[in-house]
Amino acid sequence: MRTMAQKRAKYALDKVLEVTKNKDEKAKKEFKSFSAGAPSMILQNGFGQTLAFWLAKGTEKHIQLFDIIKNWLSYQEGDVNNTFVKSKDGKWLIAELSSMDQQAYLAAQSEALALLEWVKRFASADLS
Repeated sequence: MRTMAQKRAKYALDKVLEVTKNKDEKAKKEFKSFSAGAPSMILQNGFGQTLAFWLAKGTEKHIQLFDIIKNWLSYQEGDVNNTFVKSKDGKWLIAELSSMDQQAYLAAQSEALALLEWVKRFASADLS
């Protein structure tokens, strides 16, 4: 049986490898830098506000990290059964976060921050 940390790590590793595959060094460096600052952005500006900002920015690195978090919060495969959110659509995710009670919102935020720690580690490891 895998721990939740192992499940997060596997998912983050797969996604970082997918995002950095066939990218030049500049793009990898940008993703590494952006993912390193993402948890601070969430803690300073708020979870929903940060995700909405990334969605509005619309650059590749913003959308990639947004999608990694969005998909993880409702990821269900094998022994992973995440039900932090129901929506798999970006716009509806923001709406869903906005209507959650505080406990559910904070649980989703905590899970995203835990996932981002793995994303940061793998992005900085230059695995590809």
